[in-house]
Amino acid sequence: MGVTKTEHFTEEQNELAVLAKAIGHPARIAIIQHLIKVNSCVCGAIVNELPLAQPTVSQHLKELKNAGLIKGNFEGNAICYCLNEEGFAKIKGFFENINSYLENKNNQCC
Repeated sequence: MGVTKTEHFTEEQNELAVLAKAIGHPARIAIIQHLIKVNSCVCGAIVNELPLAQPTVSQHLKELKNAGLIKGNFEGNAICYCLNEEGFAKIKGFFENINSYLENKNNQCC
């Protein structure tokens, strides 16, 4: 991220940018939706849910995990994934601020 001069932005702004980038791919949205749907940790079954090769799914899982949106634990030979509430709490707070602004806007702009 050197070109974007991240040092000029707050830690919160940089964290939100990482989270937004992580959910900025349809395969990652599909993974998140699948984890919500099954409402439990998932081991290996994610590959069967997507029209992508296993290494590609693994890369998307890695991006989501690095951003803090999912957690992974080893269970035997497999890694089981579930949503990380802390990462989504940051996104929720950001969108709640936007929602609050929009509700109180009173058509004061444009």
